[in-house]
Amino acid sequence: MTTPSPNTRIAAIRVSLPETVRTADETEYMLRTSNPGLRLPTGLISRMTGVRRVHVRHPDQQASDLAADAARAALADVTGPVDHLIFASASQDLIEPATSHILADKLGLDLPVFDVKNACNSLVNGMQTAYGLIATGQASRVLVASGETPTSAVRWQLSSKQQFLRSFPGYTMSDGGAAVVLEAADAPGIEGMYFASQSRHWSIGTLPTGGSMFPRDPEATYFDIDGAGLAEAFMDLGPGPVFELLDRLDASIDDFDLIAMHQVAEPHLPRIAERLGVPVDRIVQTIAEHGNLASVTLPLQLRMALDSGRISEGSRVLMVGLAGGISIGLVAVTL
Repeated sequence: MTTPSPNTRIAAIRVSLPETVRTADETEYMLRTSNPGLRLPTGLISRMTGVRRVHVRHPDQQASDLAADAARAALADVTGPVDHLIFASASQDLIEPATSHILADKLGLDLPVFDVKNACNSLVNGMQTAYGLIATGQASRVLVASGETPTSAVRWQLSSKQQFLRSFPGYTMSDGGAAVVLEAADAPGIEGMYFASQSRHWSIGTLPTGGSMFPRDPEATYFDIDGAGLAEAFMDLGPGPVFELLDRLDASIDDFDLIAMHQVAEPHLPRIAERLGVPVDRIVQTIAEHGNLASVTLPLQLRMALDSGRISEGSRVLMVGLAGGISIGLVAVTL
């Protein structure tokens, strides 16, 4: 045990994206070539989602490799060792053991590890868990890392246009890794968090493989998502969670220099942001050039904003995570 700390700050944020990209035009060409009888429309992916390209891992890269690349960079930015490691991702190397063990081995770390999983909110829930470990004196510095490999679950052979529509969101998903180091601090960094779920919507988007429902069904190895239904489920969350957190902080949305918000499709972003009470002009938009990076999305937006000088030390940021299931995760932080 260490000394419990009421204050936790983000000490490092790093992201690793595969160099290989697949454009929306290339995706559609591959689909038309593989499914000549379906007469799939041209330009639909960019038109419907705004996604122009996605990142694709090398076949030999695992989720833990993507996480390790980002983690090495993040660990180089901090002084002193981490004492806990959390792998927080929608993806994983294996069902058993926890991918955190594989990641720790690749990093050469000998420390307590475990996984946290909650779809695209996995990393913010990992941050929530790390915050609790530090606040209770169980840790003083925690590495939270994600490695996302959703391109592995994209369906290329289609039996019908209906199956294409249910598979459609998968063609906008990207591979990538991210790492965030949280540590005890003298002054507040993380100002507050708020989490909420509407779990009745869980069946809107699934990747069924490997669980007790579909342990070995090859058809369960692909995404099955109602994209429009998912957007409506996010709308159902309403502005309540954002207003509740702001009320707890005695703050307004105008007090934040930047909003990092998960993005599924460019056309839906303004409508969902407005419904949640978030100004869209304060959001770093990443969906067009980087696709849906699942839990890597928010760290990417923060890293891009830091690298461009849009934010810096002392900036206030609101992280807005949205995930299938569905759930919202909010983190207010001063960098």
